[in-house]
Amino acid sequence: MDTTGFSEQQYRQDEGTVFDYLCVDSFMKTVVEARALTTAFELRLIDYLSENQANTLDDFKKGFAGDDRGLQFLLNLLRENRVIEEDNGTVKLSQEFQQALQYRDLLEAKLEFAHFVLPDFSDLFTALITSPDQFGPNSRTFKLFCYQRSFEYSPENYELTKRWVRITTALTRYEAVVCLQYHDFSRYRRILDIGGNSGEFVLRICKNYPSIHATVLDLPLVCQVGLEHLRSEPEAERISFIEGNALADELPKDFDLISFKSMLHDWPDNEAKQFIARASQSLQPGGTLLIFERGPIEVGQTTLPYSMIPFLLFFRSFRSPIVYREQLETLGFQDIEIQRIELEMPFYLVTAKKM
Repeated sequence: MDTTGFSEQQYRQDEGTVFDYLCVDSFMKTVVEARALTTAFELRLIDYLSENQANTLDDFKKGFAGDDRGLQFLLNLLRENRVIEEDNGTVKLSQEFQQALQYRDLLEAKLEFAHFVLPDFSDLFTALITSPDQFGPNSRTFKLFCYQRSFEYSPENYELTKRWVRITTALTRYEAVVCLQYHDFSRYRRILDIGGNSGEFVLRICKNYPSIHATVLDLPLVCQVGLEHLRSEPEAERISFIEGNALADELPKDFDLISFKSMLHDWPDNEAKQFIARASQSLQPGGTLLIFERGPIEVGQTTLPYSMIPFLLFFRSFRSPIVYREQLETLGFQDIEIQRIELEMPFYLVTAKKM
């Protein structure tokens, strides 16, 4: 296995823990499977099957907008993908898919994300490989994650920001649970999550630790989306948002934990180092800096499903955790710990104590 240059003494790897939510990727291994499943959602076929136990082909025809051949072809694709099963002339959701449907928000977010960036992969992958500077300006992906449009309000800017924050929130909702399993947050009282998007990461922490108060620092429109996202949550009173640019604005101080969750990979090396250096200045002595990030994609270790396409486009951005370790050592941090966690791709949890 490629361990990105680490010895066994330099990081701890999880012992094969499998998180149930990862089952969603098995229903979007190929573009055909993913597109058929998306159509089933769009036609509310999945909802119909969830609400009605015994369904014959004639039952489907009554509310189906297309012709019989279209319906039958779609059902054939869904059956082949284990979404549905037939028994004595009736159609129902498979037990496997019912399990995945518990994570419907994640399932639909991954489908939406993969479909959105597919043209970048099919039409611009050669440019990404040979001329990355030319890929960005022509990429739908980078037009979606256009942070410059998250500074000033307009209806269009707000809806664009809301769209990508919805996708990242769905991913974070489940990845945060993983982080909580591998790190003890009980020692903290004040958390700053830099680039914390909708606040979903600190929301999950606050739900588990009632004594923690958290602050999210992000761009203005992202904070507005975050306030809307958390409005109905009981923990919202313990979570505040600060609008700002973490590269330029003065950061708030006196936190005993500062976190970067799936944020640093969005930035080139120089900017990522600036984020960490500036965060270290805001952290209390004895406080912890936490980085939870995807690591380099390890081609050949597992089959790459269609749902991984969005992350393939960021392959240059996922760093070995040794990069973070070296900078933290330079900044004088101690007790640096790295844990490797296997999800749909390698994740690394890096923690360090400020002296």
